[in-house]
Amino acid sequence: MPKVTVDGQEIEVPQGATVLQACELAGKEIPRFCYHERLSIAGNCRMCLVEVKPGPPKPQASCALPVAEGQEIRTDTPMVKAAREGVMEFLLINHPLDCPICDQGGECDLQDQAVAYGRGGSRYDENKRAVTEKYMGPLIKTVMTRCIHCTRCVRFSEEVAGVDEIGALYRGEDMQITTYLERAAAHELSANVIDLCPVGALTSRPYAFEARPWELKKTLSIDVSDAVGANIRLDSRGRAVMRALPRVNDDVNEEWLSDKGRYMVDGLGKRRLDKVFMRKRGGLAESTWDEAFKAIAKQLKGKGKSAIAAVAGDMVDCETMFAAKALLGACGSTLLEGRQTGMDYDVGNLAAVNFNSTLAGIENADAILIVGSHVRWEAPLINTRLRKAAKRGAKVFLIGPEWETTYPATFLGRDLAVLNKLPKEVTEAFKAAQRPAIIVGGAALKRAHARALALASEWGADFNVLHFSAARMGGLMLGFAQRQGMKDIVAAKPKVLLMLGADEMNFEPFADALKVYIGHHGDKGAHAADIVLPAASFAEKDGTYVNTEGRVQYAEKAVFAPGDAREDWTILRALADSLGVSVGFDSFAQLQAAMIAEVPALGVEGLANYGALPKPDAKAKAEGMIESYPIKDFYLTNPIARASAVMQQCSAELLHGDDIREAAE
Repeated sequence: MPKVTVDGQEIEVPQGATVLQACELAGKEIPRFCYHERLSIAGNCRMCLVEVKPGPPKPQASCALPVAEGQEIRTDTPMVKAAREGVMEFLLINHPLDCPICDQGGECDLQDQAVAYGRGGSRYDENKRAVTEKYMGPLIKTVMTRCIHCTRCVRFSEEVAGVDEIGALYRGEDMQITTYLERAAAHELSANVIDLCPVGALTSRPYAFEARPWELKKTLSIDVSDAVGANIRLDSRGRAVMRALPRVNDDVNEEWLSDKGRYMVDGLGKRRLDKVFMRKRGGLAESTWDEAFKAIAKQLKGKGKSAIAAVAGDMVDCETMFAAKALLGACGSTLLEGRQTGMDYDVGNLAAVNFNSTLAGIENADAILIVGSHVRWEAPLINTRLRKAAKRGAKVFLIGPEWETTYPATFLGRDLAVLNKLPKEVTEAFKAAQRPAIIVGGAALKRAHARALALASEWGADFNVLHFSAARMGGLMLGFAQRQGMKDIVAAKPKVLLMLGADEMNFEPFADALKVYIGHHGDKGAHAADIVLPAASFAEKDGTYVNTEGRVQYAEKAVFAPGDAREDWTILRALADSLGVSVGFDSFAQLQAAMIAEVPALGVEGLANYGALPKPDAKAKAEGMIESYPIKDFYLTNPIARASAVMQQCSAELLHGDDIREAAE
């Protein structure tokens, strides 16, 4: 490891590090606009200038200069100060002075660095350059006159998202960043360029002119739009969530967030259930908590309290599921299910339904077989990890209907029977691989799970199951599953069915049951229910979530629920009193303690240990065709997203090609 001196301080740095990284290791702040830790080095903003000896007597760009043994690096000389002032002066030559109306104001790198490293005034008297605005879709607002050509957005689109939609046209003063045909950036991670943009050239269109950063309360939360469990920050003002931003977590989402996780939050304030409703004379009419609870108790009276079942939706926290389990247990029922769409795969061993490679670990795989998963829609942040693996040389094979990957991949058809006798190309690649991995998605979990397990054992490959529901692994840890899934619930013919935010299930088999919907949006579940009890969304309660790799994470309460809506566990606790049973907790702390006592892994943040994989059945066969994937529309997969005007617009414009008309039309 080479030794260098930074401002008189000698330090040892890793081989291959840059001068900028060496300065940061020494605790020195180096200004930058184009450099980003997760993107390739461009070296085109020149803000990170330092003085290096031995070397030419001039400032050098530290981001693009590798360290060498014995270098003397100075970040504080008059030459460096003057050079940075000069660069800043050039950057501001054409930048419009519109900070008061710019959405980047208050969190703008250009503002901060102009104050810290710029001159006190400008010497430029000529006319400023102007650039026409570019249309980048319903999520990204552009003011390209502000652009300083750092090319972060270009590099992100090409290197991370794998979609070459943003690039540069022309040269020199005429250079412009644009989508080549000025059409929307149509991929699931497009809005991350907003976070990357160091100026106000790319800002959030839905959030435009809504709030300033210092007005907002910031709350640490978890994205529940898929099973990745991306770490997010919810910014709220009053009782409204204004925006969701990604937090850095290298093990989960790095610092990216899917467009759905970022923008569905405007649906939190629309189509909300804020009053109790009961079905009377064929329609839902406003009611009271007391009347609703009495109706539920009456339905169970004389038939035995055990005639009650609970089905959990895709975004339910562990505490809500445990409260429901405690309520049903006190009533003598074990009719719990979280796989609302009818999946019935074996859950006897949780390691067999877990993403065992871990999200970060899948990057190191050198041969990957994906069975029945549209990864780009089911988990776009895992797709970026697979792209990294492919860039490092991994061979990727897929079984299922074709979809547009962002990396070289070979589709083996829709027939799962191909797993029984794989092409020579596949078997040779896996036998030669050092770190092979198999990923099984929702479309193949029942029919190909056993065969995929056998192949993983044969090849010594990591076995992974990719879920697409934020509540799935937490529910399985809590025992929210029947042997035959929803079939067992239907066969039991419950008199009362508690639907905990379950909007995707088939309601027809429960025509004779009293259907009680405990949820936050007037979606499919509320329309099918006989009683609607308004509950809190993920942003309105504390909760524990477990992602698809078995990582336990906690989300904090950002805002209060609207109207008469209550946190789910309080509704279930009050219902227990009406039914005359005891659930063993009276506060959230007691509930959480009881849950952790039953499932200790839920009390430890981080990866849960599910033990070893089960012994595979070497004779297992896969059969059947994969006609389609579970997710039909990436932007409208849950009730919050379906209530979101932004997600509806994205679905119409980006997936279905609808032209969004202006009001005058």
